[in-house]
Amino acid sequence: MNILLIGATSAIAKAVSRLYAERNARLFLIARNEARLKVLADDLTVRGAQSVDFHVMDLADTENHANAVSNAKSALENIDLALICHGSLPDQETCESDFEQAAQEIKVNGLSVISLCTEISKLLKEKKSGTIAVITSVAGDRGRQSNFIYGASKSMVSTYLQGLRGKLLPHDVHILDIRPGLVDSPMTAGLEKGVLWSSPESIATKIVNSIDKKKHTVYVPGYWRIIMATVRSIPEVLFKRMKF
Repeated sequence: MNILLIGATSAIAKAVSRLYAERNARLFLIARNEARLKVLADDLTVRGAQSVDFHVMDLADTENHANAVSNAKSALENIDLALICHGSLPDQETCESDFEQAAQEIKVNGLSVISLCTEISKLLKEKKSGTIAVITSVAGDRGRQSNFIYGASKSMVSTYLQGLRGKLLPHDVHILDIRPGLVDSPMTAGLEKGVLWSSPESIATKIVNSIDKKKHTVYVPGYWRIIMATVRSIPEVLFKRMKF
């Protein structure tokens, strides 16, 4: 299997890449930190990956996305699976008072993902096979006071993926929207943890299983589907007063 991992040095992406390395997959990694990519590439080789190549770039630099995806195709020959994992967790208060900061976070968490999907879709549509899997978030299900800039970005991506899924169906290209809940990772290091938090490794196992089963939209862990269904059911007259 030939796999493109974008945002490869994130905690979830690393855990997923290790599972695919054990399946002797060919991997192409994209992230912005070269030193971390080299360490990860060595680790995946030891774990059984058939080959590991990487490309260094800032994923907010959308002008270079076409070149990065082209490099991945050249290294892998064909892309069977593209998993997009990058993102940032913005400071909500800062984004509310500074539009430029809000725009940057929306670009990182939303527009850059759509840009990458656009480039990858062209290749898979031509090949008439493959899977694009994107890590979004349960935060995109409803605009909460505490993180609606982040949530708006993720919601935009989920809506885009839903349309893309239908558009690419005649070309046998599968689209998977992965919506994690609370994940204990470096991105959330400053947040207080509780019983609803999950490890990147447990999330990775569910992601790989969902890709294998060609699921469409998955909440990981699964109990987040029930939690978010409850959140979505709250009437707006009440929801707007809730501070969570």
